[in-house]
Formats: sequence, C-alpha cells, structure tokens
Amino acid sequence: MGAIAAAVVFSWLGMVLAISFLEAPLKFRAPGITIPLGLGIGRLVFRALNGVEIGLATLVVAAVAVDPPGPASLTALGVAVAVLTVQSLLVRPRLRRRSDAVLAATVAPPGGMIDRSHAHYVYAGLEVVKVAALLAAGIALQIGSVVG
Repeated sequence: MGAIAAAVVFSWLGMVLAISFLEAPLKFRAPGITIPLGLGIGRLVFRALNGVEIGLATLVVAAVAVDPPGPASLTALGVAVAVLTVQSLLVRPRLRRRSDAVLAATVAPPGGMIDRSHAHYVYAGLEVVKVAALLAAGIALQIGSVVG
C-alpha cells in the first residue's frame, strides 16, 4: 500500500506544481487574455484542481489507514491535508468573492491588472507549504515501501 500511497502523493504534487506554479502565473501573459477571461479560466481550473485534490487526499488517507506508514509520512500527509482543508474552506471562498467583485467591476483593477489581495498571498504561501509537505510525504512513503 505504501507504493500506491506514494504514487497518489506524487500525482497530487505534480498537479499542484503544474497548475499553481505554471498555468496560473502564465495565463494572464497569453495574448488576448483579458482579466475577465483569465479570471473565468482560473476559477474553472482551480475548482477542478480542488476537486481532484480532495479525491487524491481521500485516496491517500484511505491507503495509509489500511497500511499505516511511519510518523514522518503521517506528519507530512497531515500537513498537506490540513493545508488543503484551509485552502478549500477558508481561502478559496475569499478568492471567489474577490474575483466576483472584479468581474462585477466593483473592484477596479489598477492599471488594468488585478491588484492581488491578501488572500492571494495566503493561498500562494499555503501552496508552497503543501508542495513541501507532499514532497516529504512522497519521499517518506517511497522509502518506506522500498524498505518495508
């Protein structure tokens, strides 16, 4: 089960890296992408990513419940799941309200660009923590599945 849990964790890690650290920053640099279009795309992509992340977190939690790994793996997984929970329940709703306001033109983006809110920085900081936790969990799970 440790190898399966590690594979799920590394899949989750790859998705977060690809979306949060590649797609999201590059989207607004594409020719012809307006703020409303970029926000609309971002909302769809992050809603989908969040759903997939919840599914992968559920799978990995089930896998480690069946075959518990060592404390390092469990701690790192706990951090990743806790971060995902905070992002899903607290930060994403604030980001959604902010993008609703921008799309409704109640918050004017200065100079045509979106003024990043505090919630954006919190989300990005949590993504860095989640990436580190997933990397640590995946490595610990893989080492445990090779050794065990």
